[in-house]
Amino acid sequence: MISVVIPCRNEADNLAFLLDEVDAAMKGRAHEVIVVDDGSTDATGDVLAKRMQSGLPLRHIRHDRSAGQSAAVRSGVFAAQGQIVVTMDGDGQNNPAYLPKLADALAAAGPSVGIAAGQRLKRTDTKLKQISSRLANKLRSALLKDDTRDSGCGLKAVHTELFRQLPFFDGWHRYLPALVIREGYGVVHVDVIDRERRHGKSNYGILDRGARGILDLYGVWWLRRRRKVVPGVTEITHG
Repeated sequence: MISVVIPCRNEADNLAFLLDEVDAAMKGRAHEVIVVDDGSTDATGDVLAKRMQSGLPLRHIRHDRSAGQSAAVRSGVFAAQGQIVVTMDGDGQNNPAYLPKLADALAAAGPSVGIAAGQRLKRTDTKLKQISSRLANKLRSALLKDDTRDSGCGLKAVHTELFRQLPFFDGWHRYLPALVIREGYGVVHVDVIDRERRHGKSNYGILDRGARGILDLYGVWWLRRRRKVVPGVTEITHG
């Protein structure tokens, strides 16, 4: 089964159409949809309650206060019942049509690969956000050597058991390829095309990311350097 994890905060208007798209994309596949409501103060709860009454495979996980996107993703991962977790943002910019493509890419890559990471083409963000992301990605790629052009894309597929083993910190969701490599697994990529946000504005802004970005980057670099050997582990029985 595939668990689709959608972190969101105050995205009621976008969830109203986004969840229909998720259902259409995942039709015919064993799946569940987990919306992690990160302390929303809008009608997110009402939108989800109405949809859950229809019997769709939808679960509502709620934070009693906003803890950030990374914490919301993590709550969804630990609630997941599927063997693969596919993540996407709740603002409508990620196209759900890529959800099965990411899950299939991860499965086809074999057990040596731990993540299928979306990489955005034709970005629809503001110029300032695009420039800041481009610079951050170049610096990250140079230091972490994670072979990923765009680690900030919300569309990713990861084996659930591996996802739960990754070291957690705020901003963690932007470094998943590097953290997966640290555990001894490879990365595959799927090019995706972003869409414009239909309603509202971003709840996790540039300053929120940039203020801590250098410290986060150094922290992941340190974690990578402190684990140089990942042994294969087998149990040998005697008798």
